[in-house]
Amino acid sequence: MTDDNKRENGKHCIVFHYSEIGLKGGNRKTFEDQLMRNIQQSLSGVLKRHITRRYGRFIMDLPETFDWQAISERLKKVVGLANFVLAETLDQNFEAILESAVRQMKEIPYDSFAVVTRRVQKTFPMRSMDISKEIGAAILAERDVRVDLSNPDVSCYVDIFDDRAVVYCEKIPGLRGLPVGTGERAVSLLSSGIDSPVASWKIITRGVKLTFVHFHSAPFTSLASLNNTKRLVKHLTEYQYNSKLYAVPFLDYQQAIMMNAKPEYRVVLYRRGMYRIAELVAKKVKANALVTGESIGQVASQTLSNMRMISEVTSLPVLRPISGHDKEEIIQVARKINTFDISTEPYEDCCSLFVPKHPVTRSIPDIVYEAEEKIDLEGLLRSALDKAEVSRFKFPGDEQEQSP
Repeated sequence: MTDDNKRENGKHCIVFHYSEIGLKGGNRKTFEDQLMRNIQQSLSGVLKRHITRRYGRFIMDLPETFDWQAISERLKKVVGLANFVLAETLDQNFEAILESAVRQMKEIPYDSFAVVTRRVQKTFPMRSMDISKEIGAAILAERDVRVDLSNPDVSCYVDIFDDRAVVYCEKIPGLRGLPVGTGERAVSLLSSGIDSPVASWKIITRGVKLTFVHFHSAPFTSLASLNNTKRLVKHLTEYQYNSKLYAVPFLDYQQAIMMNAKPEYRVVLYRRGMYRIAELVAKKVKANALVTGESIGQVASQTLSNMRMISEVTSLPVLRPISGHDKEEIIQVARKINTFDISTEPYEDCCSLFVPKHPVTRSIPDIVYEAEEKIDLEGLLRSALDKAEVSRFKFPGDEQEQSP
Protein backbone atom coordinates (compact mmCIF):
# COMPACT_ATOMS: atom_id res chain seq x y z
CA MET A 1 0.00 0.00 0.00
CA THR A 2 1.20 3.52 -0.69
CA ASP A 3 1.17 6.32 1.86
CA ASP A 4 -1.42 8.41 0.03
CA ASN A 5 -3.40 10.50 2.50
CA LYS A 6 -6.68 9.80 0.68
CA ARG A 7 -7.73 6.40 -0.73
CA GLU A 8 -10.25 6.35 -3.54
CA ASN A 9 -9.57 3.24 -5.65
CA GLY A 10 -10.76 -0.29 -4.91
CA LYS A 11 -12.42 -1.66 -1.81
CA HIS A 12 -10.66 -1.56 1.53
CA CYS A 13 -11.25 -2.57 5.10
CA ILE A 14 -9.42 -2.34 8.40
CA VAL A 15 -8.52 -5.61 10.08
CA PHE A 16 -8.02 -5.31 13.84
CA HIS A 17 -6.10 -7.90 15.85
CA TYR A 18 -6.10 -7.92 19.67
CA SER A 19 -3.74 -9.53 22.15
CA GLU A 20 -4.63 -10.32 25.77
CA ILE A 21 -8.36 -10.40 25.14
CA GLY A 22 -7.93 -13.75 23.41
CA LEU A 23 -7.02 -15.28 26.78
CA LYS A 24 -10.12 -14.10 28.63
CA GLY A 25 -12.23 -17.25 28.22
CA GLY A 26 -15.84 -16.74 29.21
CA ASN A 27 -15.32 -12.96 29.66
CA ARG A 28 -13.90 -12.50 26.19
CA LYS A 29 -17.05 -11.04 24.66
CA THR A 30 -17.19 -8.33 27.35
CA PHE A 31 -13.65 -7.26 26.50
CA GLU A 32 -14.34 -7.41 22.76
CA ASP A 33 -17.46 -5.27 23.12
CA GLN A 34 -15.55 -2.62 25.08
CA LEU A 35 -12.70 -2.60 22.57
CA MET A 36 -15.14 -2.12 19.69
CA ARG A 37 -16.77 0.81 21.51
CA ASN A 38 -13.35 2.33 22.14
CA ILE A 39 -12.38 2.01 18.48
CA GLN A 40 -15.57 3.80 17.47
CA GLN A 41 -14.94 6.55 20.03
CA SER A 42 -11.33 6.99 18.92
CA LEU A 43 -12.44 7.51 15.31
CA SER A 44 -15.20 9.98 16.18
CA GLY A 45 -15.14 12.87 13.73
CA VAL A 46 -12.85 10.97 11.33
CA LEU A 47 -14.77 7.83 10.43
CA LYS A 48 -18.08 6.25 11.41
CA ARG A 49 -18.50 2.67 10.24
CA HIS A 50 -19.84 -0.57 11.62
CA ILE A 51 -17.41 -3.11 13.14
CA THR A 52 -17.98 -6.86 12.89
CA ARG A 53 -16.36 -9.80 14.65
CA ARG A 54 -14.73 -12.34 12.36
CA TYR A 55 -12.76 -15.33 13.62
CA GLY A 56 -10.69 -13.74 16.38
CA ARG A 57 -10.44 -10.32 14.77
CA PHE A 58 -12.56 -7.29 13.90
CA ILE A 59 -13.34 -5.99 10.43
CA MET A 60 -14.41 -2.47 9.46
CA ASP A 61 -15.34 -1.90 5.82
CA LEU A 62 -14.26 1.51 4.54
CA PRO A 63 -16.05 3.94 2.24
CA GLU A 64 -14.70 4.74 -1.22
CA THR A 65 -12.87 7.82 0.10
CA PHE A 66 -11.12 7.91 3.48
CA ASP A 67 -8.14 9.54 5.17
CA TRP A 68 -5.86 6.69 6.23
CA GLN A 69 -3.29 8.93 7.89
CA ALA A 70 -5.91 10.44 10.21
CA ILE A 71 -7.46 7.04 10.90
CA SER A 72 -4.17 5.32 11.68
CA GLU A 73 -2.99 8.10 14.01
CA ARG A 74 -6.16 7.67 16.07
CA LEU A 75 -5.95 3.87 16.13
CA LYS A 76 -2.34 3.90 17.36
CA LYS A 77 -3.70 5.14 20.72
CA VAL A 78 -6.42 2.52 21.17
CA VAL A 79 -5.45 0.41 24.16
CA GLY A 80 -6.02 -3.31 23.58
CA LEU A 81 -5.06 -3.54 19.90
CA ALA A 82 -2.10 -5.76 19.08
CA ASN A 83 -2.04 -4.34 15.56
CA PHE A 84 -4.28 -3.12 12.77
CA VAL A 85 -3.96 -3.14 9.00
CA LEU A 86 -5.37 -1.51 5.92
CA ALA A 87 -6.41 -4.43 3.73
CA GLU A 88 -7.73 -4.70 0.22
CA THR A 89 -11.02 -6.62 0.20
CA LEU A 90 -11.78 -8.79 -2.82
CA ASP A 91 -14.14 -11.39 -4.19
CA GLN A 92 -12.98 -14.95 -3.64
CA ASN A 93 -11.25 -15.12 -6.98
CA PHE A 94 -7.68 -16.41 -6.97
CA GLU A 95 -6.53 -14.26 -9.90
CA ALA A 96 -7.73 -11.12 -8.12
CA ILE A 97 -6.07 -12.25 -4.88
CA LEU A 98 -2.80 -12.96 -6.70
CA GLU A 99 -2.80 -9.60 -8.48
CA SER A 100 -3.45 -7.71 -5.23
CA ALA A 101 -0.70 -9.55 -3.34
CA VAL A 102 1.94 -9.00 -6.04
CA ARG A 103 0.99 -5.34 -6.44
CA GLN A 104 1.13 -4.62 -2.72
CA MET A 105 4.47 -6.37 -2.30
CA LYS A 106 5.96 -4.30 -5.13
CA GLU A 107 5.44 -1.16 -3.05
CA ILE A 108 7.47 -2.35 -0.02
CA PRO A 109 11.28 -2.65 0.31
CA TYR A 110 12.49 -6.05 1.60
CA ASP A 111 15.07 -8.76 1.01
CA SER A 112 13.08 -11.70 2.37
CA PHE A 113 9.40 -12.48 2.58
CA ALA A 114 6.74 -15.04 3.43
CA VAL A 115 3.14 -15.53 2.36
CA VAL A 116 0.71 -16.46 5.11
CA THR A 117 -2.74 -17.72 4.07
CA ARG A 118 -5.63 -18.36 6.40
CA ARG A 119 -8.52 -20.10 4.64
CA VAL A 120 -11.48 -20.09 7.02
CA GLN A 121 -13.92 -20.50 4.13
CA LYS A 122 -13.25 -24.16 3.33
CA THR A 123 -15.35 -24.12 0.14
CA PHE A 124 -12.61 -22.11 -1.57
CA PRO A 125 -11.14 -24.59 -4.07
CA MET A 126 -7.45 -24.13 -3.23
CA ARG A 127 -5.66 -25.19 -0.06
CA SER A 128 -3.91 -22.56 2.06
CA MET A 129 -0.47 -24.01 1.31
CA ASP A 130 -1.12 -23.97 -2.44
CA ILE A 131 -2.32 -20.36 -2.33
CA SER A 132 0.83 -19.29 -0.49
CA LYS A 133 3.09 -21.20 -2.87
CA GLU A 134 1.59 -19.70 -6.02
CA ILE A 135 1.61 -16.16 -4.66
CA GLY A 136 5.20 -16.63 -3.47
CA ALA A 137 6.26 -17.85 -6.90
CA ALA A 138 4.64 -14.83 -8.56
CA ILE A 139 6.45 -12.46 -6.20
CA LEU A 140 9.78 -14.18 -6.86
CA ALA A 141 9.19 -13.77 -10.58
CA GLU A 142 8.91 -10.00 -10.09
CA ARG A 143 11.80 -9.36 -7.67
CA ASP A 144 15.21 -10.71 -6.75
CA VAL A 145 14.36 -11.62 -3.16
CA ARG A 146 14.25 -14.81 -1.10
CA VAL A 147 11.63 -16.70 0.86
CA ASP A 148 12.11 -16.90 4.62
CA LEU A 149 9.31 -18.59 6.52
CA SER A 150 10.98 -18.19 9.93
CA ASN A 151 12.01 -14.54 10.10
CA PRO A 152 10.95 -12.64 6.97
CA ASP A 153 11.43 -8.91 6.50
CA VAL A 154 7.85 -8.68 5.22
CA SER A 155 4.86 -11.03 5.24
CA CYS A 156 1.98 -10.97 2.79
CA TYR A 157 -1.24 -12.07 4.44
CA VAL A 158 -4.24 -13.59 2.69
CA ASP A 159 -7.40 -14.21 4.71
CA ILE A 160 -10.34 -16.02 3.07
CA PHE A 161 -13.59 -16.06 5.02
CA ASP A 162 -17.35 -15.63 4.57
CA ASP A 163 -17.83 -14.24 1.04
CA ARG A 164 -14.59 -12.31 0.71
CA ALA A 165 -10.80 -12.39 0.68
CA VAL A 166 -8.59 -9.74 2.24
CA VAL A 167 -4.95 -9.10 1.37
CA TYR A 168 -2.50 -6.97 3.32
CA CYS A 169 1.24 -6.65 3.94
CA GLU A 170 1.86 -4.00 6.59
CA LYS A 171 0.77 -4.46 10.20
CA ILE A 172 0.79 -1.28 12.27
CA PRO A 173 1.63 -2.03 15.92
CA GLY A 174 -0.98 -1.15 18.54
CA LEU A 175 -0.60 -0.40 22.24
CA ARG A 176 -1.72 -3.86 23.37
CA GLY A 177 -2.94 -3.97 26.97
CA LEU A 178 -6.59 -4.19 28.00
CA PRO A 179 -9.41 -2.00 26.65
CA VAL A 180 -10.06 1.06 28.78
CA GLY A 181 -13.25 0.54 30.73
CA THR A 182 -12.68 -3.12 31.54
CA GLY A 183 -10.53 -2.50 34.63
CA GLU A 184 -12.88 -0.43 36.84
CA ARG A 185 -11.89 3.05 38.09
CA ALA A 186 -9.02 4.64 39.99
CA VAL A 187 -7.96 8.13 41.07
CA SER A 188 -4.54 9.38 39.98
CA LEU A 189 -2.61 12.00 41.96
CA LEU A 190 -1.28 13.99 39.02
CA SER A 191 1.42 16.62 39.20
CA SER A 192 2.77 18.47 36.18
CA GLY A 193 6.08 16.61 36.48
CA ILE A 194 7.43 13.69 34.47
CA ASP A 195 6.54 10.72 36.65
CA SER A 196 2.82 10.82 37.44
CA PRO A 197 1.63 11.17 33.80
CA VAL A 198 3.70 8.08 32.93
CA ALA A 199 2.27 6.17 35.89
CA SER A 200 -1.23 7.21 34.86
CA TRP A 201 -0.70 6.07 31.28
CA LYS A 202 0.59 2.69 32.41
CA ILE A 203 -2.52 2.10 34.51
CA ILE A 204 -4.78 3.24 31.65
CA THR A 205 -3.21 0.55 29.47
CA ARG A 206 -4.43 -2.03 31.98
CA GLY A 207 -8.00 -1.07 31.18
CA VAL A 208 -8.49 1.25 34.18
CA LYS A 209 -10.43 4.52 33.76
CA LEU A 210 -8.76 7.35 35.70
CA THR A 211 -10.03 10.45 37.45
CA PHE A 212 -7.24 12.94 38.12
CA VAL A 213 -6.52 15.04 41.22
CA HIS A 214 -4.03 17.91 41.13
CA PHE A 215 -2.99 20.01 44.14
CA HIS A 216 -1.93 23.64 43.77
CA SER A 217 -0.84 26.46 46.08
CA ALA A 218 -2.21 29.51 44.27
CA PRO A 219 -1.79 32.41 44.79
CA PHE A 220 1.58 31.68 46.47
CA THR A 221 2.58 29.84 43.30
CA SER A 222 1.60 30.65 39.73
CA LEU A 223 -1.03 28.69 37.84
CA ALA A 224 1.63 27.32 35.46
CA SER A 225 1.58 23.94 37.18
CA LEU A 226 -2.21 23.69 36.94
CA ASN A 227 -2.24 24.80 33.32
CA ASN A 228 0.44 22.27 32.45
CA THR A 229 -1.49 19.57 34.27
CA LYS A 230 -4.58 20.33 32.20
CA ARG A 231 -2.52 19.90 29.05
CA LEU A 232 -1.27 16.57 30.37
CA VAL A 233 -4.80 15.41 31.12
CA LYS A 234 -5.77 16.39 27.60
CA HIS A 235 -3.02 14.12 26.26
CA LEU A 236 -4.01 11.23 28.54
CA THR A 237 -7.63 11.62 27.53
CA GLU A 238 -6.65 10.55 24.02
CA TYR A 239 -6.25 7.06 25.51
CA GLN A 240 -9.36 6.94 27.69
CA TYR A 241 -11.69 9.37 25.81
CA ASN A 242 -13.30 11.03 28.85
CA SER A 243 -11.52 12.45 31.90
CA LYS A 244 -12.27 14.51 34.95
CA LEU A 245 -9.67 16.66 36.75
CA TYR A 246 -10.11 17.93 40.32
CA ALA A 247 -7.89 20.98 40.91
CA VAL A 248 -7.61 21.17 44.70
CA PRO A 249 -6.38 24.34 46.50
CA PHE A 250 -3.89 23.07 49.06
CA LEU A 251 -2.39 26.25 50.51
CA ASP A 252 -4.45 26.40 53.73
CA TYR A 253 -3.51 22.85 54.62
CA GLN A 254 0.17 23.50 53.90
CA GLN A 255 0.21 26.60 56.06
CA ALA A 256 -1.37 24.69 58.94
CA ILE A 257 1.31 22.01 58.65
CA MET A 258 4.06 24.62 58.45
CA MET A 259 2.85 26.21 61.70
CA ASN A 260 2.50 22.95 63.64
CA ALA A 261 5.06 20.43 62.37
CA LYS A 262 8.81 20.04 62.27
CA PRO A 263 10.16 21.32 58.96
CA GLU A 264 11.68 17.98 57.98
CA TYR A 265 8.25 16.32 58.27
CA ARG A 266 6.33 18.73 56.07
CA VAL A 267 6.50 16.77 52.81
CA VAL A 268 5.34 13.54 54.45
CA LEU A 269 2.45 15.39 56.07
CA TYR A 270 1.55 17.11 52.80
CA ARG A 271 1.43 13.76 51.07
CA ARG A 272 -0.75 12.23 53.77
CA GLY A 273 -3.20 15.07 53.24
CA MET A 274 -3.17 14.50 49.49
CA TYR A 275 -3.91 10.81 49.91
CA ARG A 276 -6.83 11.59 52.20
CA ILE A 277 -8.33 14.04 49.70
CA ALA A 278 -7.76 11.64 46.83
CA GLU A 279 -9.65 8.98 48.77
CA LEU A 280 -12.56 11.38 49.22
CA VAL A 281 -12.57 11.96 45.47
CA ALA A 282 -12.46 8.21 44.93
CA LYS A 283 -15.62 7.82 47.00
CA LYS A 284 -17.31 10.47 44.85
CA VAL A 285 -16.48 8.75 41.57
CA LYS A 286 -16.76 5.17 42.88
CA ALA A 287 -13.08 4.39 42.29
CA ASN A 288 -11.36 1.42 43.88
CA ALA A 289 -7.70 2.47 44.01
CA LEU A 290 -5.27 5.38 44.01
CA VAL A 291 -2.44 5.81 41.50
CA THR A 292 0.80 7.69 42.12
CA GLY A 293 4.02 8.37 40.23
CA GLU A 294 6.25 7.37 43.12
CA SER A 295 9.58 5.76 42.29
CA ILE A 296 11.46 4.17 45.17
CA GLY A 297 14.26 6.35 46.47
CA GLN A 298 13.86 9.11 43.89
CA VAL A 299 13.11 11.77 46.52
CA ALA A 300 12.97 11.80 50.32
CA SER A 301 9.23 11.13 50.53
CA GLN A 302 9.61 8.04 48.35
CA THR A 303 11.67 5.86 50.65
CA LEU A 304 9.92 2.67 51.68
CA SER A 305 9.49 3.94 55.24
CA ASN A 306 7.88 7.19 54.13
CA MET A 307 5.72 5.53 51.49
CA ARG A 308 4.36 3.24 54.17
CA MET A 309 3.79 6.19 56.50
CA ILE A 310 1.96 8.13 53.81
CA SER A 311 -0.21 5.35 52.46
CA GLU A 312 -1.51 4.23 55.86
CA VAL A 313 -4.07 7.06 55.79
CA THR A 314 -6.09 5.39 53.04
CA SER A 315 -7.95 2.11 53.00
CA LEU A 316 -7.67 1.96 49.21
CA PRO A 317 -4.86 0.10 47.45
CA VAL A 318 -2.17 2.45 46.14
CA LEU A 319 -0.90 1.51 42.68
CA ARG A 320 2.69 2.60 41.95
CA PRO A 321 3.36 1.32 38.42
CA ILE A 322 6.78 3.01 38.06
CA SER A 323 8.05 2.31 41.58
CA GLY A 324 10.84 0.09 40.21
CA HIS A 325 11.76 2.30 37.23
CA ASP A 326 14.78 4.57 37.09
CA LYS A 327 14.50 8.10 35.73
CA GLU A 328 15.75 7.24 32.26
CA GLU A 329 13.12 4.52 31.87
CA ILE A 330 10.42 6.94 32.95
CA ILE A 331 11.65 9.63 30.57
CA GLN A 332 11.64 7.14 27.71
CA VAL A 333 7.94 6.44 28.23
CA ALA A 334 7.17 10.15 28.71
CA ARG A 335 8.69 10.87 25.31
CA LYS A 336 6.73 8.01 23.77
CA ILE A 337 3.39 9.36 24.98
CA ASN A 338 4.33 13.03 24.25
CA THR A 339 4.12 14.28 27.83
CA PHE A 340 7.83 14.92 28.38
CA ASP A 341 8.00 18.40 26.83
CA ILE A 342 5.03 19.62 28.88
CA SER A 343 6.38 18.09 32.08
CA THR A 344 9.76 19.81 31.67
CA GLU A 345 8.39 23.31 31.19
CA PRO A 346 9.17 25.66 34.11
CA TYR A 347 6.62 25.58 36.92
CA GLU A 348 6.22 25.77 40.69
CA ASP A 349 4.08 23.07 42.23
CA CYS A 350 2.66 22.83 45.73
CA CYS A 351 5.30 20.32 46.84
CA SER A 352 8.05 22.88 46.21
CA LEU A 353 6.43 25.33 48.64
CA PHE A 354 7.58 25.41 52.29
CA VAL A 355 9.93 22.46 51.70
CA PRO A 356 12.92 22.06 54.05
CA LYS A 357 16.48 21.53 52.91
CA HIS A 358 16.73 18.17 54.65
CA PRO A 359 13.39 16.30 54.66
CA VAL A 360 13.11 13.19 56.79
CA THR A 361 13.71 9.88 55.01
CA ARG A 362 12.45 7.62 57.81
CA SER A 363 9.43 9.09 59.51
CA ILE A 364 8.78 8.43 63.19
CA PRO A 365 5.03 7.75 63.46
CA ASP A 366 4.51 9.50 66.80
CA ILE A 367 5.94 12.76 65.44
CA VAL A 368 3.60 12.58 62.44
CA TYR A 369 0.54 11.84 64.58
CA GLU A 370 1.38 14.60 67.05
CA ALA A 371 1.58 17.21 64.27
CA GLU A 372 -1.78 16.15 62.82
CA GLU A 373 -3.44 16.33 66.22
CA LYS A 374 -2.60 20.04 66.38
CA ILE A 375 -4.62 20.98 63.31
CA ASP A 376 -8.24 20.72 62.24
CA LEU A 377 -7.38 17.92 59.89
CA GLU A 378 -10.88 16.95 58.80
CA GLY A 379 -12.00 20.56 58.37
CA LEU A 380 -8.98 21.56 56.30
CA LEU A 381 -9.23 18.58 53.99
CA ARG A 382 -12.96 18.86 53.51
CA SER A 383 -12.63 22.60 52.81
CA ALA A 384 -9.94 21.95 50.21
CA LEU A 385 -12.11 19.41 48.42
CA ASP A 386 -15.18 21.64 48.58
CA LYS A 387 -13.21 24.43 46.87
CA ALA A 388 -11.86 22.18 44.15
CA GLU A 389 -12.57 23.15 40.57
CA VAL A 390 -13.56 20.36 38.23
CA SER A 391 -12.57 20.22 34.56
CA ARG A 392 -13.96 17.67 32.15
CA PHE A 393 -12.14 16.52 29.04
CA LYS A 394 -13.39 14.58 26.04
CA PHE A 395 -11.53 13.14 23.09
CA PRO A 396 -12.12 14.23 20.48
CA GLY A 397 -13.46 17.50 21.87
CA ASP A 398 -12.68 20.41 24.14
CA GLU A 399 -12.16 20.84 27.85
CA GLN A 400 -15.16 22.14 29.79
CA GLU A 401 -14.76 23.61 33.23
CA GLN A 402 -17.30 23.66 36.01
CA SER A 403 -17.58 23.78 39.78
CA PRO A 404 -18.20 20.61 41.75
